[in-house]
Amino acid sequence: MTSPARKHFLRVRAALEAAQSSPESPQGESHELHRISIVDDSRRLHDIQSIERKIDAKREMLPKYDSYVQGVLEAGTGQQDDVLVTLMVWYLDIGDIKTGLDIAEYAIEHGLQTPDKYARTTATLAAEEVAGFSLLAMANETVAEDLPVQLRRAVDLFADADMQDQVKAKLFKAYGYLLRDQGNNEQALSALTRALDLNERVGVKKDIERLERNLKDSGE
Repeated sequence: MTSPARKHFLRVRAALEAAQSSPESPQGESHELHRISIVDDSRRLHDIQSIERKIDAKREMLPKYDSYVQGVLEAGTGQQDDVLVTLMVWYLDIGDIKTGLDIAEYAIEHGLQTPDKYARTTATLAAEEVAGFSLLAMANETVAEDLPVQLRRAVDLFADADMQDQVKAKLFKAYGYLLRDQGNNEQALSALTRALDLNERVGVKKDIERLERNLKDSGE
């Protein structure tokens, strides 16, 4: 287990190396070491067939990257970083939505692209991951305490982003369900209507009808 002092050292080193990097020069030893590490970890994940076990493996792997991620985000230089964007996906996969969105916000601000293997834009990839995780958590009644805040953050971040309508519809569907479960029927209706506008096959028509009836019966 990495000590707090070691984590601090790794974070500071990553920040310094990122700050000194440029399009013409490498990103430093820290980036190279983590790039090699993520290649090795990706090979290990490739050998695991179970999605559940893949997620468990990512949960074990990610702590060693925490200091690197924080260092790069603090430096704020905006260099293309395939390691960082890959880690964004892994954090979202394990349900660490906050860290995943921290990276996504940074990546979108600086125009970072996803590695070729993902074949989707950063915004599309992050929005789809957040929506999928949120819908599953609500279906299984395992909503974490911070999920409402992070899901709202994702909606604010991606509402105007250019992505496939189906992906954005899924995000608004998740947000609408969350609002409905919180008792915010009027706002839930607005979110689900937006989801339906984006994709008529998103699967919310009956939910919209129920919300409209409930609002009518309550006089709202």
